[in-house]
Formats: sequence, structure tokens, C-alpha cells
Amino acid sequence: MIDAVATDSSSTPGNEKQRRTRRTRMTGAERRAQLLEIGRTLFAAKGFEGTSVEEIAAKAGVSKPVVYEHFGGKEGLYAVVVDREMRRLLDMVTGSLTAGHPRELCEQAAFALLDYIEEYTDGFRILVRDSPIPQSTGSFASLISDIATQVEDILGREFKSRGFDPKLAPLYAQALVGMVALTGQWWLDVRRPKKAEVAAHLVNLAWHGLDGLEAKPHLIGRRKN
Repeated sequence: MIDAVATDSSSTPGNEKQRRTRRTRMTGAERRAQLLEIGRTLFAAKGFEGTSVEEIAAKAGVSKPVVYEHFGGKEGLYAVVVDREMRRLLDMVTGSLTAGHPRELCEQAAFALLDYIEEYTDGFRILVRDSPIPQSTGSFASLISDIATQVEDILGREFKSRGFDPKLAPLYAQALVGMVALTGQWWLDVRRPKKAEVAAHLVNLAWHGLDGLEAKPHLIGRRKN
């Protein structure tokens, strides 16, 4: 019994540390996911220029080459983070457009953007920053344009049924989505009034503005071109 205790090397501090290291060692997919979350947090707080590979690696408890191995550098990590957030926001907005009544569709779209801002604040902060590097996935402006394209079809049908020119639907879609997006940027920091109230006021302006449209709007000022 005494020999067994004396020769049981598994109870030594060194071996205990090794076992802990083995237990916490991440797979490649887990490490990549960890680096993405850390990068997302740092880019949101400090921006692209204010974030370094050294800081990302230190937060993850790895060496710099690990970051390069997964993403090729800070630029690659940033591009993946932006792409993931753009897809998430676009999916949330397009997935929300399920109701039949146009006014409720406006409400759902407004809620989807505000939900994203509330749930994925870091992601939204990254998206609305001016990208410091060329992005193959586009920019926040192009994302808003993609969302407007989804709204454009809905407006086109409504315009046609009410005797308005459906060719103008893209213009109005850009205006409406841009209004919601800019209001969302403002609400990101103030968080007042509450989300449902913000959505209600946005839809109030959008819906009643559309309801009072002139078939052929005219300018009342002196400038005509």
C-alpha cells in the first residue's frame, strides 16, 4: 500500500497541470470561434486601427502565429467578423417579413433592426463604422441596399394597387430603410424611448407618409431643378 502511494505519479502537481491543459485544449473550430468572439468585442470597442493582433492573441491565451494560422492576420479576422454580422442582420430582417398586411410588415422590419441592435450591439457598432480595409462582402451601405431590395417588392405591389408608378418603389424603399437604419444608429447610444415605442413612431411616420403620397409630387419652392 505504501509503495502504491509512493509510486502514484498521477497525484503530483506537474501531472495535474498537464491533465488540466489536456482538458482545456480547444479544437481548431473551437479556437476559431473563440478568436472571432474576441475580435468582435475588441473591434467594437476600439475599432480596427485600435486593435492589435498581439491583444487578440493575449485575450485568447495563444501566440500571434495562431491568429495568423486561422485568419491570415487582423484584416482576415475583421473581414470574417463583418461578413458574419452582415449575414446575421440581413437574415433577421428578411426572415421577419412574414405578415400579409403592409403596415405590419413595416413594423416587423423595424423591430428586426432594433432587435439586432439590442441583441448584437457589438456587431452593429462594427457595421456602422467606416471599414478601414476593402471588403469583398460589402459595407453597411450595401447591406442597407440589400434590405431595401427586399422591401422594394412589397412597395411595388402596393404602389401598383393604389395607382402609383411602381418604378418609384426602389427610391421609396431606400428612403424608408435608410430612415430606420439612421434612427437605429441614434438609438444605439441613447436607448430611449423603449424599443416598441421607437418602432411605433418609425412606422407612424413611414405609414402615414406613404398613405398621404401624391401621385405626382410637386415642389413649392423657387428651385425646380
